[in-house]
Amino acid sequence: MNDDSPLHIAVIGSGGAAMAAALKAAERGARITVIERGTLGGTCVNVGCVPSKILIRAAHVAHQRRESPFDDGVSRQAPMVDRATLVRQQQARVEALREAKYKGILRDHPAVTVAHGEARFVDPHHLTVTLAEGGEQTISFDRAFIGTGARPAEPPVPGLADTPYLTSTSALVLESVPERMVVIGAGFVALELAQAFARLGSRVTVLARSRLLSGEDPAVGDAVEAAFRREGIEVLNQTQASRVDYSDREFVLETNAGTLRADQLLVATGRTPNTEALNLEAIGVETTQGAIRVDACLQTTVSGIYAAGDCTDQPEFVYVAAAGGSRAAVNMTGGEATLDLSAMPSVMFTDPQLATVGLTEAEALQQGVSVESRMLGLENVPRALVNFETAGFIKMVAERDSGRLLGVQAVTGDAGELIQTAVMALRARMTVQDIGDELFPYLTMVEGLKLCAQTFTKDVRQLSCCAD
Repeated sequence: MNDDSPLHIAVIGSGGAAMAAALKAAERGARITVIERGTLGGTCVNVGCVPSKILIRAAHVAHQRRESPFDDGVSRQAPMVDRATLVRQQQARVEALREAKYKGILRDHPAVTVAHGEARFVDPHHLTVTLAEGGEQTISFDRAFIGTGARPAEPPVPGLADTPYLTSTSALVLESVPERMVVIGAGFVALELAQAFARLGSRVTVLARSRLLSGEDPAVGDAVEAAFRREGIEVLNQTQASRVDYSDREFVLETNAGTLRADQLLVATGRTPNTEALNLEAIGVETTQGAIRVDACLQTTVSGIYAAGDCTDQPEFVYVAAAGGSRAAVNMTGGEATLDLSAMPSVMFTDPQLATVGLTEAEALQQGVSVESRMLGLENVPRALVNFETAGFIKMVAERDSGRLLGVQAVTGDAGELIQTAVMALRARMTVQDIGDELFPYLTMVEGLKLCAQTFTKDVRQLSCCAD
């Protein structure tokens, strides 16, 4: 390569992390070869965020037509759900976004070339691509970025692999609403889909190995479980399947809670990184259970090879993937950037939503921090009162001596919208006193943050509606 030739970067994958890396590196003068073995766009637009949120929204509309807090005054009627038509509407939007945000951008970018096929490292500067149209291509590169994402994991339950069970991918395009559905899993994806199918008309049972959302503050799982039970969703805690069989179009699960039968079985117990075909071990890229280890600069254990997103040991959120990809691109092209996840929001799009940022009370105590916390029930939040939806809470964790905010957990309507205010407060190292003194618009859910902050020093039940 001549000294004046642009840096050549091989980007493996085309999802959130890979696209961010490719476009940022091209913006900084590099030449890019994107290698994609499947559908352009990765998980988020194709089989993750976009179609799942369309499904969840459609289910929310169906639920409100059947039941709402205003049923005494507004007539209700059970809707007819045409799942096949909903899937067509959903997939049309997916295809439009994939064309606009991925295929079109890559096709029209002068510094980007796309190779369709499966990449395999030969050494730290060469890849072999088994091309989709046949044959092989060798690609030499100056830097490489791995953004190959992850796929649904298959738990080692006897008999499961021999059944036509659903994953989070196939469930999104299921063209009928099953009468009975069992969901194995108790994390974000499992619970979002469980509630969505229940609202479309399925009788849903959730199997939790321990309890719902066991990695969160216990109050979070309790609140979500209570919401599910109100909607008729059965939750079986401390329950595992010991065997799964399928015959006569019926799933039969043997569990420690007895035998369960269902028309569809959804398994959502985590995801497996797509790294096994890359030949990483041979070139020295270290992984843990398939997940690529990266440092604060997104570099792997091999100099010049970077990674981000769900194929790494980072949190599995598309905005983390994209942020990691763009920062990796800066570092691959001579800059310096790190990914700070100290104020990373997470959102589960159930109803009510769950949103968190920062430390839970237990995490803060484990770190040896002296903390003070407050939990505000939604019956104290005017917006929740006028919505007639007061089940849920907002919890704040603060450093005891300084009052500095350390974390927020919220189970509310629109929790995903209010959490970003908490993110900014954490970034600004605000105290609960600072937050309680801020102006918040009245009759918004985010005002709940102000009210919760005020509970550190006063009884908010004694305030007038919009008192400061």
